[in-house]
Amino acid sequence: MGFLETSRPVFTALLAGLFTWGMTGVGAATIFAFKTISQKILDVMLGFAAGVMIAASFWSLLAPSIKMATEQGMIPWLPALSGFLLGAVFFRGLDNILPHLHPLLPVEKAEGIKTPWPKCTLLVMALTIHNIPEGLAVGVAFGSAAMNPHTMPLVSAIALAIGIGIQNFPEGLAVSFPLHRDGFTKGKSFWYGLLSGVVEPIAAVFGAAIVMLVQPLLPYALAFAAGAMIFVVVEEVIPESQQGGNGDLATMGTMVGFALMMFLDVAFGK
Repeated sequence: MGFLETSRPVFTALLAGLFTWGMTGVGAATIFAFKTISQKILDVMLGFAAGVMIAASFWSLLAPSIKMATEQGMIPWLPALSGFLLGAVFFRGLDNILPHLHPLLPVEKAEGIKTPWPKCTLLVMALTIHNIPEGLAVGVAFGSAAMNPHTMPLVSAIALAIGIGIQNFPEGLAVSFPLHRDGFTKGKSFWYGLLSGVVEPIAAVFGAAIVMLVQPLLPYALAFAAGAMIFVVVEEVIPESQQGGNGDLATMGTMVGFALMMFLDVAFGK
């Protein structure tokens, strides 16, 4: 495969990653429009983000992985199962290593390797961990669309990017508003919220490049991204949405987010 054939999907994945990052910035920028935002709204929006990620993991990643493996003569469940578990194990290791702090928790509750980093940095790192698998999923989807458009149409990859972009909006909120409550200026709160998503276009480029260069990895890569996202949802996003005392509303947010992402993929991705 020539350089141009490889570079086009990678560039498209970069654009999609920049879009999803931009949506994080839009969410963080709401700090300039509102003095504060209720914890109830934050919890609902985090639940919504979790629902989008769960739906995207199946409809946009695992299902195409199984279909692709079948078409390539592989054992249909093997790439999906092994890739899914490998993604979860990899991000479990990353979660244990990278220092980070979940919103609403004191700095003493920071996870990962102990560091003297300030609370703002630890909060940004928590959202960065969220965003790595999201960017990876976008990149893998666009790379797969270039390599196997029958199984992963380009419109499916676009629908995935739109869904992840939508759920990035509350993730930007989840950084900027807690930082502002802790005494940071609106400008710094926005900056840190924006910074938390910068990894997405980087991960998108990496994901697209990998699947373009190593074609047999396509089903495994899709499942790996799905496993990574489900791990982050269960380990990070859902617990964060529930710890503010608005569990029922956050759960309904999750249901709505799942339904929206399912609609986007099924209605526009086929």
